[in-house]
Amino acid sequence: MQGFNCIAVVHKDGGKWLMCRRRKNPYQGLLNLVGGKIEEDENHFDAAYRELREETGITPEDIVITRLMTFDYPLDGCFVEIYAGQLGKEIAPSGDENDLLWVSLDENFFDMKFYAGEGNIGHILEILKLHPELCRLKFSEK
Repeated sequence: MQGFNCIAVVHKDGGKWLMCRRRKNPYQGLLNLVGGKIEEDENHFDAAYRELREETGITPEDIVITRLMTFDYPLDGCFVEIYAGQLGKEIAPSGDENDLLWVSLDENFFDMKFYAGEGNIGHILEILKLHPELCRLKFSEK
């Protein structure tokens, strides 16, 4: 079964996270978390840090990530591991694969017109809320 990863990178201030606008399918034009393919025989944490570095320039010295959950898709022959962490310092991510942007955590990440993953990004944020030891999330007061 092919493995993939997605990494939820929370900004130092806790009020936004890093997303990419996908340039190709699947989900072309939609916002998604950064990540990619786990190579055969590759350590899964190493794969997450490799994808993070390749797509954003963020290194293990900039962030500590923790595996949060896994989505299994047996009908599609794949799984997606979700990692999360919060930057310890201000960083300007850069990469060539997709356009990168910081997005407020106050958005509706279940809206599939804008966000990839059939609502999974919203689910990931809801699970992160249950684990404040991973990230200090901040939301606007309404």
